[in-house]
Amino acid sequence: MNKNAKIYIAGHTGLVGSAIVRKLRTDGYNNLVFKTREQLNLLDQKAVLHFFEAERPEYVFLAAAKVGGIVGNMKHPADFIYENLTIETNIIHAAYKTNVAKLLFLGSSCIYPKVTPQPIKEEYLLTGPLEETNKYYAVAKIAGLLLCEAYNTQYNTNFIAVMPTNLYGPNDNFHPENSHVLPALLQRFISAKRDGHEEVTVWGTGSARREFLHVNDMADACIFLMNTYSGNETINIGTGNDVSIRELAEMIKEVSGFEGEIVWDDSKPNGTPVKRLDVQKLHDLGWRHTIELSEGLQQTYQWYIENESALRKT
Repeated sequence: MNKNAKIYIAGHTGLVGSAIVRKLRTDGYNNLVFKTREQLNLLDQKAVLHFFEAERPEYVFLAAAKVGGIVGNMKHPADFIYENLTIETNIIHAAYKTNVAKLLFLGSSCIYPKVTPQPIKEEYLLTGPLEETNKYYAVAKIAGLLLCEAYNTQYNTNFIAVMPTNLYGPNDNFHPENSHVLPALLQRFISAKRDGHEEVTVWGTGSARREFLHVNDMADACIFLMNTYSGNETINIGTGNDVSIRELAEMIKEVSGFEGEIVWDDSKPNGTPVKRLDVQKLHDLGWRHTIELSEGLQQTYQWYIENESALRKT
C-alpha cells in the first residue's frame, strides 16, 4: 500500500478497527476513510454501494461485525447471523463493483469445528460440527471468507481472509453480558475489588483452554498481510500459545488486585474445550507476535481504569 493510498476501515471504532487505524497512522498512512454507524448503515446495501462509488477506496479492511460472548450469541442468534452476513455481503460486493485493489476480511477462530486436532490448521475448516453456543456467528464468518474466495475465482479480485484468535486490548467490549471471556473477567474483577466483594463467580470449570492475542499485534499482522500476501488460503493470526480459563482468571485477579476468592459455576457451559491456532503459515510469511499475555493484560487493565467512566456511559 502506498502511504497516500485511500484506505477504508469498516468498523473503525471497534476493537480491531480502531487498532488498525492507530497502526496505519503510526506507519504514516495519511488518507484514511471511515464512517460512524450514524453516517453509514452497513446493513443498507444501496447506502454502502453509494459510499464506495463516491469515495473509491483502493484498500479495504473489513473489521465491521456484530460480536459478543456466549450469552449474547445464545440470546440473539438471528441478529448475529443476519447482521454479519449482511455487512460482509454489502461491503465485499461493493468492493468488487468499484474495483477495490485489495480487501482484507476479518473472520474468527470460532469458524473451526468444536472438536478438532490442536493446534488448529487452516485446512480443518468445515471438517466437523461447530460449537453450539456461537454457530450462527461462525456460519456468517465462514460465508464471508467463502465470499472472498468466490469473488477472487469468478472476478479475479484480490480479497484475502484472516482468522484471528481471541483478541483483547483497548476499545474492547467490557459489557458484563455481551463481552468475550477476557474483558468480561477483567471488568468483573475490577468491579468486585471496587465494591468490596469477597467472591467472583466464573462460568464453567476453568478447564477450557484459549489463546489470546493483543489487538495491537493483530493490527500489525493485518497491515503486514495486506502488504505482502495474496491468495485464497485463509491465514490464522495468533500467538500459537494457550492458557486455561482458570489460569487466565488467576492472572486477571492478580493484575486487578482483587484479594477475594474465585468461585467456579460448573452448571454453566465451558464452550469449546481447547482452541489454539496453528500459526506456522503466518510465521513462514515472516510475522510473529510481540506482546505477551502478561504484558498485554497489564496494559489493558490500565486502559480500562483510565477509561472506565466513559465505558459506563456506553
